[in-house]
Amino acid sequence: MGKQILVTGGTGYIGSHTVVELQNSGFEVVVVDDLSNSQIEVLDNIEKITGVRPAFEQFDLSDSVLTDEFFQKYRNIEAIIHFAAFKAVGESVQKPLEYYRNNLNSLMNLLAGMKKYGIAHLVFSSSCTVYGQPDVLPVTEATPRKEAESPYGNTKAICEDIMRDFCKVNEDVNCIALRYFNPIGAHESGLIGEFPVGVPNNLVPFITQTAAGLREELSVFGDDYDTPDGTAVRDYINVVDLSKAHVVAINRLIEGKKKANYEFFNVGTGEGYSVMQLVKAFIKVNGVDLKYKVVGRRAGDIEKIWADTSYGNSELGWKSEKTLEETLASAWKWEKNVRGIN
Repeated sequence: MGKQILVTGGTGYIGSHTVVELQNSGFEVVVVDDLSNSQIEVLDNIEKITGVRPAFEQFDLSDSVLTDEFFQKYRNIEAIIHFAAFKAVGESVQKPLEYYRNNLNSLMNLLAGMKKYGIAHLVFSSSCTVYGQPDVLPVTEATPRKEAESPYGNTKAICEDIMRDFCKVNEDVNCIALRYFNPIGAHESGLIGEFPVGVPNNLVPFITQTAAGLREELSVFGDDYDTPDGTAVRDYINVVDLSKAHVVAINRLIEGKKKANYEFFNVGTGEGYSVMQLVKAFIKVNGVDLKYKVVGRRAGDIEKIWADTSYGNSELGWKSEKTLEETLASAWKWEKNVRGIN
């Protein structure tokens, strides 16, 4: 087997796609997930796609004792990709303590385990939310971070600071933060995709569930933003493209190609699409009817953001490849597969 990689949150949306790409690249994967926002059956579908079932441990990484016991058991881990976190912007506004407790403690427990057990490499799931509402678009890695618009965004900024400070005094530890924009879509097989527990907090699952008849209509949060059609603008990146960026980042660390022991990169497409553009593209690509209505703005949402990806593209040798149309078709294929729709 290849080098052993720990993927936290590996049964979740981005995590599961990254496990697939890692295994397809020859890595051995160990998944840790508490299944608070994912299903154990995801492992079956990862195995169907890759022919390999990753090792799996179920526990909460914000528990320091359980995290240490895990590292005692798995002594061959070469690197970690850390996805496990609470991630809903709106929910974080309502439940700030839960977000700070979960998202900060889980990272600190992992870093403590890395130091204690001699694990050198970490790729961290960060977010473009660390830029807040930027003054200049598109955002580059040199764009100043601004005060986050939500506790979720603030946990990502604080986690970046924790890694930066930890790396300053632990020169044998290397961390890369990938600041993603908005992941959407599903694996081309239709076997894994975004399957939120309860009411979706992200746009595309809400679209696909509405198209599938699970929800009466889609809520579009705000049409009075300073954008071409009044709806919020985002940089939507295909989840498989995003997952491949993690494999590239892991290889950068393992192969010693880093320029510093703490680095960060934007991971997006470099293009912004409005919510309404996305809704209309989904209807057109998939030939479905979709009932939607405009409602008030949602707390914590920013108006518009998209990436300048040139630095990440050149440094990592990675760029997004899939079109918006391909991505929206894959999301609908996944939803139909889950719901048994022909």
